[in-house]
Order: sequence, then C-alpha cells, then structure tokens
Amino acid sequence: MTSIRHCLALDLKDDATLISEYIDYHKPENAWPQITQNMRELGIIDMEIYHVGNRLFMIMETELDFDPNAEPESEEGRRLSDEWENLMWQYQKPLPWAKSGEKWVKMEKIYDLKKAI
Repeated sequence: MTSIRHCLALDLKDDATLISEYIDYHKPENAWPQITQNMRELGIIDMEIYHVGNRLFMIMETELDFDPNAEPESEEGRRLSDEWENLMWQYQKPLPWAKSGEKWVKMEKIYDLKKAI
C-alpha cells in the first residue's frame, strides 16, 4: 500500500443560499491556489467532495505519513489556511456526534466488494 483512503462527512447549514455559495467556493476555477498547494505539501494526493442536501462526503487519498493536524509549511500558507477555515466555518455545522471543534468526521467502512464472497 502506497497511500491511504480517508472517507469523511460534514454537514452544511441547511440554507440553500449558503449551500450554493459553499459549492461555488469549491469549483476548480475558484479554488484558492495556496490552499491547494498546502494540501499537496501536507501529503494529500487526491481529494473529492460530494454533496447531497446539506451533507458533504469527502474521499481523500493521502501519503502513508499524512498528519491531519500538521500545519502548512509557509507563513503565508498558515495564514491563508486559517482564513479559509474561518470562511468555511460560516457554512459548515458539525455533525451531531462530532467532538467539540471537530469538523470533518471520519466514516467507518462497513462493506468492501473485494472482500465479499
């Protein structure tokens, strides 16, 4: 195994306007270049986010030594990361079972076709 797949969930505030704005921020043409660079520098190989209603589902492929708590390498990267997180928190709401301050919650895999008989 050369990478790890992480599956995470998060809710958005249940407001159509806010959800639309959140989706717009995540369009490729609106991605903040420094945030994308930060993710790559921290060991995120690939990431996809899916949406239904006000629920989000993220599939993230990372390097084996990925640390979700690591900070971006540069001062500008840290500053923009904090700015991005504060902006996104205006749209996001924690899942009911999330720990205090936790946004994205790791999901548990319950089925794998490759392992089924």
